Amino acid sequence: MLSLLFLLGLISIAMALAPPLTVQDQFPVAISDGVKVPVVLGVMSRCPDAILCESVFNRVLQRVSEKIDISLSFIAKPNASEPLYGVTCMHGQEECAGNVQELCAAKYHPTSEWWSFVQCQNFQGRDNIGTPETALNCANAAGIDWENGKAGQCAGKDGRGAEGIQLLQQSVNDSIAAEIQKSCTIIINGRQVCIRDGNWYNCEGGHSSADFIRQINEEYDRLNRAD
Repeated sequence: MLSLLFLLGLISIAMALAPPLTVQDQFPVAISDGVKVPVVLGVMSRCPDAILCESVFNRVLQRVSEKIDISLSFIAKPNASEPLYGVTCMHGQEECAGNVQELCAAKYHPTSEWWSFVQCQNFQGRDNIGTPETALNCANAAGIDWENGKAGQCAGKDGRGAEGIQLLQQSVNDSIAAEIQKSCTIIINGRQVCIRDGNWYNCEGGHSSADFIRQINEEYDRLNRAD
C-alpha cells in the first residue's frame, strides 16, 4: 500500500512539472525525408465552407503532417479600383485582412504554428477573423511574436501591411491560374479532388478526413516509389 502511494506521488509530481500542452504540439514529428505531397486549400478566410474544410484538414494534419506540404490559396476578385487591397473579397475588407494575416503567418512560420494560428482564428467565430485583436491573441496562442516578428510586420496592425497585400494579390492570381473558383476547393498533388460549397461535391475519393488521409498516403507512396 505504501509503495502504491509513493508511486502515485511520483506521478503527480511529474505531471505538475510537465510543460503545458500548446497548440503547436498537435503534429507528429517528421518520420521521413521523402518527397512531400503538395496540398492546396482554395479558401476565403471568413467563408463558412472554408472553416469547415479547414476543420476536416486539422484532423488530416494530425495524422499525415509529415507527408504533406499544405498551403492556402485565397479566392477574391482583382479590382484595380479597390483602394486598400486591390482585390474585392466576398465577405468584405475584414476578410481581406484575415487573408493577409494568414498568408503572412504562413510565410514566416512553420506549418505547426501558422496552421494553429488559422485554427484559432476560426475558433473565434467568422465575424472576428481579420480583426487586430483576434490576430494578436491567436498569434500568442500559436507561439508567434506578432508585435515584434516578421509575420506581424508583414500583415500590419490592421491587416493592411504592404507586404501582406502583395501576398494576397499574388495568392488571388495563383487561385485564378489554378482555376480555383469555390471555397473550399481541395487540391492534392495538382489535382482537384473535392469541393465544399454548401455541400460536398466532385469528391470521387470521398470527403471525410479518413478519405483525404488515404489519398495523401497513396500519393506519397507514388511520389516516393523507387524506380
